[in-house]
Amino acid sequence: MSAIRASPILKSNQSFKLLAGLVGSGAVLYYLNNTNQYNYSQGNNGGNKHQFGGFKKAAPLLGASFLINKADPPKEGDYESYQEIYNEIAEKMRNEDDADDGAGRYGLLCRLAWHSSGTYKKSDNTGGSYAGTMNYSPESTDGANAGLEYGRAFLLSIKEKHEWISHGDLWTLGGVVAVQEAGGPKIKWRAGRVDSPPNNADKIPENGRLPDASQGADHIKSVFGRMGFNDRETVALIGAHCLGKCHPSRSGFDGPWGPSLTMFTNDFFVRLLQNWHVRKWDGPKQYQDDESNSFMMLPTDIALKEDSSFLKYVKIYAADQDVFFKDFAAAYAALLERGVDFPRFSKTYTFKTLDEQE
Repeated sequence: MSAIRASPILKSNQSFKLLAGLVGSGAVLYYLNNTNQYNYSQGNNGGNKHQFGGFKKAAPLLGASFLINKADPPKEGDYESYQEIYNEIAEKMRNEDDADDGAGRYGLLCRLAWHSSGTYKKSDNTGGSYAGTMNYSPESTDGANAGLEYGRAFLLSIKEKHEWISHGDLWTLGGVVAVQEAGGPKIKWRAGRVDSPPNNADKIPENGRLPDASQGADHIKSVFGRMGFNDRETVALIGAHCLGKCHPSRSGFDGPWGPSLTMFTNDFFVRLLQNWHVRKWDGPKQYQDDESNSFMMLPTDIALKEDSSFLKYVKIYAADQDVFFKDFAAAYAALLERGVDFPRFSKTYTFKTLDEQE
């Protein structure tokens, strides 16, 4: 972390000195940053300057512990470098369109970015995509991440070619590629995540933070609420189930949500509002569509239509794909950044798809 310099006002503020001694500069920075009292600017000499403007009572932070995940400036520093990596991921993805029984790699990379970010815990700023900790146990062996080793392996050749990009940046960028190349909305993205060494246990989230697909609405609200999402954002994020399929050897569940495994649409919500029954098989409880018995829904999916606070958004997204795309783009971009402390005025990138570059 760059050196911290207090403004003259704070240098003479005895309350600030006392608070820093009691809770540590990390908690003070977290408080000030999250109450718009912490400003970041880039120095003329390339160094980072941190300035504090004003001071507010921060007694609620006494005894609290927060991790400060300060993003680095982009190592290569320009849009073209990340567009190049985007293109390489997209081209490799396009070459493997028929992989995984026609599912391709879209759902896999969308899920990798989602799960590397979805461990975030708002109350102490732990988890999330910042440190690339899915490389390490116990996160790598979390049952909720079963099968994501294939996603990490898919991106390995990209990482070996561009060693400077962090795993957190690469995995989240892969999720952006998956959504956009599948015909979904543009996802705004920022770089600067920093890989954690394997012995940094504070950065590795414990198992159990990711959604359990066998659960109901209360569980969904708890998990997404822990990350800081409301009901509307929660429903929008689960709409990513339009991509890919489930595998008994990974999640235990089986089958696709719909016929278009490589297309990002609002089809998940349209189908969810149709009729479903419990599938009779030897695996975990899941649902089949009444019409064809060809598609599946998870218990957490069905919970979206059984809970009134969720159902109203399911209906909105089923009726209007443009609204779904808008809400998903905002929620997914926010998910990928949970727990990452980006410098103010850091660059936000919006990438062109392969088709847009032809």
